[in-house]
Amino acid sequence: MPAIQPRSHPARRSLAVFLTATLTLIAGLPGCGTGISRRTDTLIFAKAKDATRLDPADTVDAESTTVTENICEGLVRFADGSCRVEPALATRWDVSPDGRTWTFHLRPGVRFHDGTPFDARAVKLSFDRQRKPGPGQVFEFWASFFAPVLDRVEVVDPRTVRMRLKVPDATFLANLAIPSMSILSPTALANEDAAAIARHPVGTGPFRFVRWVRGERIVLERNLDYWDGPPRLRKLVFKPVPENAVRLLELEVGAVDAMDGINPDDVARVERNPELRLASAPGMNVGYLAFNVTRKPLDDVRVRRAIRLALDKPALVKAFFAGGRLGQAAVNPMPPALLGYAERLVDPAQDLASARRLLAEAGLAGGFELPLWALPVARPYMPQGQRTAEAIQAALQPLGIRVNIQSYEWGTYLDKLGRGDHTAALMGWIGDNGDPDNFLYTMFDANNARPGGGASNYCFYRDPAVHAWLTEARRTTVLATRTRLYRQVQERLHDDVPCIPLFHARQLVAMRGNVRGFALHPTGVKRFADVWLEGDAP
Repeated sequence: MPAIQPRSHPARRSLAVFLTATLTLIAGLPGCGTGISRRTDTLIFAKAKDATRLDPADTVDAESTTVTENICEGLVRFADGSCRVEPALATRWDVSPDGRTWTFHLRPGVRFHDGTPFDARAVKLSFDRQRKPGPGQVFEFWASFFAPVLDRVEVVDPRTVRMRLKVPDATFLANLAIPSMSILSPTALANEDAAAIARHPVGTGPFRFVRWVRGERIVLERNLDYWDGPPRLRKLVFKPVPENAVRLLELEVGAVDAMDGINPDDVARVERNPELRLASAPGMNVGYLAFNVTRKPLDDVRVRRAIRLALDKPALVKAFFAGGRLGQAAVNPMPPALLGYAERLVDPAQDLASARRLLAEAGLAGGFELPLWALPVARPYMPQGQRTAEAIQAALQPLGIRVNIQSYEWGTYLDKLGRGDHTAALMGWIGDNGDPDNFLYTMFDANNARPGGGASNYCFYRDPAVHAWLTEARRTTVLATRTRLYRQVQERLHDDVPCIPLFHARQLVAMRGNVRGFALHPTGVKRFADVWLEGDAP
């Protein structure tokens, strides 16, 4: 009998390819040789996917925002470690008694990376660009959060800008801290078209854009003129490495300095390695199964409820989140820590018999074909999208539901979801501002179920009562009222099942032992302005 040849490990085959590319990258950085050793003022951060675009106003995915957050900034920002709003390009602001006029006093002496002075005109141009988009252009965050409330932006003088709201909005200031409201250089906006801006952003942030080699790296360098003090890192490199296991192997051998998208089963491996450190924090996120409720047979609530009854969420959490240590089953489509979380709602236990009865009532006793889109990229709320889809496929098989798993490249996946091309899809949301509106309004309001593209309500769920409650919750600053309204929304969603909330995950970033100053943020953004590598020159 011929000897059985050992199987080649796919992760190690891929590692050889990735390490070759990494060594080439490192050798090409200033001051670096051809080996693993390199200057300690250059940090390489490995992530699951390349950015889709680098125009912060036109970016909806965290893989892109991870980059733009370090290049661009807005009038206000979230404080380190919390969603408390603090000054950024504005030093202070005033609000009229009726809550409809906001006046921002701007930081003096700031310049964009191209040397253009920052002033009130720059703020107005960046906002008006989103308010009046060009043909075929949709700025999703603007359409969701600002189009319904912001009437106009006025230049009072070079250091003062005034914003007039159509109606009071309790979420307005927090929404201004979202990366999509970053201010871009008026010179760049005047001289470049939309595609060029998406390739080469010009902001005022701690790092300047240098180059983007698609699929290989995005290189930034420190802004020595940054108003809040220059970063200690001289260069910051974002490197896409699609496979979680390969990314970890690169970290272990020192080819990269830090990474996200860790397989939960590999966390113990990181913790045992004396050369590595793990940053972990609660995540403001939800991973979910979205039903396009406009498509048959998912337009029937009985079918959606039957699918929910077929899933064993605790088993899914145990399988994909290190036995439950790194995540929890989601009952509602927003994390428990947020205002108005509906604690009294509980998930029905797995019940295949009841699920079969519901399908029979819907005329589908024999089951049906279900196309299911699997996430093509590791996300904090769902680190193993393909395996999660396969687990759902197996869970639905006893009901006769024949799941056909499909997927697309990340940018295409997002675009097709926004157009409603799916029947069912795995997706998730990472909170932008710590407000329940950011989850419930974004994911379920009728205003965000826009046909033809640009939707963030991937369920295409339209309920007049939910729309009225979410609108009222935006208009009032009375916390008791907002709490009551958000609980009503969650109760309606629990009954209607436009999606199945699956997971709330902890945030994880693994890094080499010499990485210092990195801290996870509740919104999931990665900030490197205060990061350094031990041993770098002052």
